[in-house]
Amino acid sequence: MPGQRLVIGMTGATGAAYGLGLLRRGRALGVETHLIVTPAGVLNAHHELGLTREQLDAESDHSYSPGDVGACIASGSFTTAAMVVAPCSMKSLAAIAHGFGDNLLTRAADVTLKERRRLVLMVRETPFNLAHLRNMTLVTEMGGIVFPPLPAFYLKPDSVQALIDESVERVLQLCGVAGAQPQAWTGLRRPN
Repeated sequence: MPGQRLVIGMTGATGAAYGLGLLRRGRALGVETHLIVTPAGVLNAHHELGLTREQLDAESDHSYSPGDVGACIASGSFTTAAMVVAPCSMKSLAAIAHGFGDNLLTRAADVTLKERRRLVLMVRETPFNLAHLRNMTLVTEMGGIVFPPLPAFYLKPDSVQALIDESVERVLQLCGVAGAQPQAWTGLRRPN
């Protein structure tokens, strides 16, 4: 619904385009966005998208330094609809899974879980090792959603951007954002 608040975190894993897509699509849908980008996330966004921290910050309604643990989003009294970490590194996943709120991003994720709000982690790493899998299990058991942004080739996308856009729409729908429009599967047609 319009007027919702969405916290978006970006870390140093590949896939900065997902975070940027969430910011831009969120704005188009009237969602108030609150952005935290880790230092490695800034490096990655610069490498993959050519964007600076200032340019990323300009894509959000509100932006915070990871060291600003006193920011409003560090408190459960600040109501948000959901939080998405896109992309989510295995380091950030581990910190979230073990309640290690040592920066604003991991603290905001911890608050999201403790308040029983939706937390979506777009984890980026392959192959997974056992620590990764166990951390994903821990987050899932706490109510979080692990959402590796895997391409939906069955939709027959015509570009990489179409794959990114579809994942963004699916995540926004998971967050309960009104107006999110992922493509619905309509069934498989049997060959003649």
